Amino acid sequence: MDQERLRETLGAIRSYAVEHHVPIMEEQGIRELVHLLEEQQPKKILEIGAAIGFSAIKMAEGLPDSRIDTIERDDSRFQKAVEFVRSSGMSDRICIFHGDALEFDLAQLAPAYDAIFIDAAKGQYERFFEKYEGLLEEGGIIYCDNMYMHGMAEGPLSDIPRRKRTMIRNLKAFREHMLDHPAYETALLPVGDGIMVCRKKSQKK
Repeated sequence: MDQERLRETLGAIRSYAVEHHVPIMEEQGIRELVHLLEEQQPKKILEIGAAIGFSAIKMAEGLPDSRIDTIERDDSRFQKAVEFVRSSGMSDRICIFHGDALEFDLAQLAPAYDAIFIDAAKGQYERFFEKYEGLLEEGGIIYCDNMYMHGMAEGPLSDIPRRKRTMIRNLKAFREHMLDHPAYETALLPVGDGIMVCRKKSQKK
């Protein structure tokens, strides 16, 4: 791994994100996510929501033996993700698919993943979960970012701008659903903008 090349690419991503108002993970959040993944050591990771490739590259940096598939629907973000992944030197381990994750053909993906990272449209997390959790191995983990939505998911809906209330209502409902899900052990970690960690229980008796 060319550390200088990687450092330059990550710096370029951060600058581009600020200039073009592209949301990427907070530094504390990405550090914690990579730490959790380093403990898990997944071989195959699926990311829903590549944006411009920041989190995929950071995951690949921390997990040199892992392969990452990631999906992005926005045309310009997809193109920048491809460019940044190429410039990072990670093209052999990160595969970026262009498409809407809710309409994506699962046949294009691996038959199973050890970890799934959801960081796309916040109001659609439950739909992403329903579509992709069947690809998760038993004992695998689903990680979800932005569970606090910058504090909006912690207060009453009446304090939320009307245009964002449906999104926040859906996000809170998904959080409660996963905390009570009989097939998952779920924890909400107060780091970054809130990371939810959902481990798929073994079905063996």
